[in-house]
Amino acid sequence: MTIGVGVVGAGIMGAGHAKTLHRSVSGAEVTVLADIDLNRARVVVAELPGARATDDAFALIADDAVDAVLIASHDSTHAELIMAAIRTGKPVLCEKPLAPTLAECAEVVRAERSAVGDGVPLVSLGFMRRFDPGYVQLKDALSRGTQGAPLLMHCISRGVSSAPSATNESSVTGSAIHEFDVVPWLLGQRITEVSWHAPRAAGGVEFQDPQLILLRTADGVLSTVDVFLNARYGYDVRCEIVSEKGTIALTEPTRMVVDSGLRRSVGYAADWRPRFADAYRIELQAWVDAVTKGTPTPLATAYDGLLANAVADAVITSMHEGGRVVAVAVPALD
Repeated sequence: MTIGVGVVGAGIMGAGHAKTLHRSVSGAEVTVLADIDLNRARVVVAELPGARATDDAFALIADDAVDAVLIASHDSTHAELIMAAIRTGKPVLCEKPLAPTLAECAEVVRAERSAVGDGVPLVSLGFMRRFDPGYVQLKDALSRGTQGAPLLMHCISRGVSSAPSATNESSVTGSAIHEFDVVPWLLGQRITEVSWHAPRAAGGVEFQDPQLILLRTADGVLSTVDVFLNARYGYDVRCEIVSEKGTIALTEPTRMVVDSGLRRSVGYAADWRPRFADAYRIELQAWVDAVTKGTPTPLATAYDGLLANAVADAVITSMHEGGRVVAVAVPALD
């Protein structure tokens, strides 16, 4: 069985997902691709045999050739497009965040629960680190418990350069939010309180960069999140977990070292795409398999997205209130 996937967004993420679905994922074909820039959609569709281009995302969602929807458009469009997919009863995978605001996230979760009742949820969220082989190994090692109970977690998320529109807040909602999902996923505990801190800003940057965020989970584990979007030296994601009897850590950024000219060196990716290429491919295959079988998503859920946004809201509150400790408040859904 092959499902028809409609992809919304022909930018970096949308085009990348469409091509990965075509080249590397079994059981799916891209049938329609939508973008507000129709010419940009046509360029991507030229590499996807049988796919059609449109500038109407809502028409794509309603199209009979589309069995499932992948949303990779601007963050501001996510909630409205997810709600449209829910109304059609079609499974939808949306890139993070679930919605721009916490209130909209809650509306999406309520709408999904109302639509499916006790049935299989429709919404999956693209927190791809859950499928990265390194993070999967970290989670497996934690589950074995051979290192004892975790005490501290250190997370690093650095990039070469930020987008021109980057702000203090977008650094949290666009980058650090990955840690707001992966920390509770690894530890099996919800983040309950946060605080935001910063050193002096790096030269030539118009917002606070780097930032240091502290997260505490319900069981008392303290995590540090070092976000530095303009680190310049390379795309660098790290994670170390300090436990009672030892530590475990990712060994990225590379699988190769170069010995030459009396030196040993490793290379860094320029951005997230090569670093997490395997994670995206495995995530998409897992989503397609679940849609085909009609089973619950193995990806992050809409509620996971709500929780991550609740953490982001608390971090931004701490940011604007002098770095004080802020409790994470999750909206009631009743």
